[in-house]
Amino acid sequence: MRELPLAGEQRCPFGPPPEYAELRAAGGVTRVACPTGLDAWLVTRYADVREVLGDPRRFSNRPGTAAHILAGYAGDGPGEGDFSRMDGAEHLRFRRHMAPEVSNMRRIAQLRPLVQRIVDARLDALAQTAPPVDLYASFARPVTTGVIAELLSVPEPDRPLFQHAAEALFAGASSADEVAAALKPLLEYLYGMVVTRRAEPGEDVLSRMIVRSDQTDRPFTDNELIAMSAGLLIAGYDTTASMIGHGVLALLEHPDELARLRERPELAAGAAEELVRYLGVGAGLLREVVADTEIAGQPVRAGDLVVVAIQSANRDEALYADGDRLDVGRAPGPHVGFGHGPHQCVGQQLARLELTAVLATLPPRVPSLRLAVPFDDIRFKTRTAVLGPVAVPVAWDEVLPALEDGL
Repeated sequence: MRELPLAGEQRCPFGPPPEYAELRAAGGVTRVACPTGLDAWLVTRYADVREVLGDPRRFSNRPGTAAHILAGYAGDGPGEGDFSRMDGAEHLRFRRHMAPEVSNMRRIAQLRPLVQRIVDARLDALAQTAPPVDLYASFARPVTTGVIAELLSVPEPDRPLFQHAAEALFAGASSADEVAAALKPLLEYLYGMVVTRRAEPGEDVLSRMIVRSDQTDRPFTDNELIAMSAGLLIAGYDTTASMIGHGVLALLEHPDELARLRERPELAAGAAEELVRYLGVGAGLLREVVADTEIAGQPVRAGDLVVVAIQSANRDEALYADGDRLDVGRAPGPHVGFGHGPHQCVGQQLARLELTAVLATLPPRVPSLRLAVPFDDIRFKTRTAVLGPVAVPVAWDEVLPALEDGL
């Protein structure tokens, strides 16, 4: 049995390790040993990945999407409100209340001015800072943190609570006890938020979910609301921030593509889609086989674990013959960077909005943006569920004023 090939190393900073092309050619399904001690079937071809993700009746989310990478994700099943590990009607009960707040297109249109203001404000802050700076820590994380905190009306002084929780949750070395300890202050804080919003609902996401849920025959409990809010805060904090940092680094290493964006900001929406496809967001998703079945002709038994390799699927020649090429003008296609099926990322439209705002604004406002260190000095996250560089040190000559019309 081979070890699970891990992405995020210097030898393959923007894509899956080269072994994945060999695995796709050899049949696409192989047995692997994962970093947390689990054994699983690794699925590498695009069509097979879509099949697994799209069929929760055969492949359950119960074990947690990252338990093969993060020890802190280990557990016997979903806790109260842990909707990401639920299937069927239970999962849908949570998703139908959360999706309208972060994925409904009318809601996204309402949020566009807020996101643009936050992006411009962070660039204004960079203009007052002497380079070099870490673009990931000083721009990407404040942008995504600011957006999700505004949606939940979390005041600025309280935001480090979910930053610390996210860092602990996504650290590959974190044990379940360490994660629980990191989450404890955040969950206590969110309990206070739930109590306050129940008494006096506002216009924030939590209040709106409480009001909507209370109109159903099965309202959310306090613990369910706490878990949902924690999931939004933590996922919104790091996943998109890592994609921003990773995406900007990729563009800096593909200067012709960066120049296209600088000269044609209208390409930003397609470029956001292309970067999600090209880079992938995470190091594969875990599923559990529900009943004896097969994947691409390979028999798998109930109880077996399956890792679907998102990065590999998005580079599959069956999807794009030139999938290893970054093309910000590429027509968007059916990649699986946000997942697929009923468990695809509930916040994907918000992530698209944030990425598009950054890609339409950063290149024209900071035309001289460049790495402040040799590329070989960049370190990448390893053994983590969220891929990307640890830091993106950059320099510039000037930050231009904000455009009047924004996006």
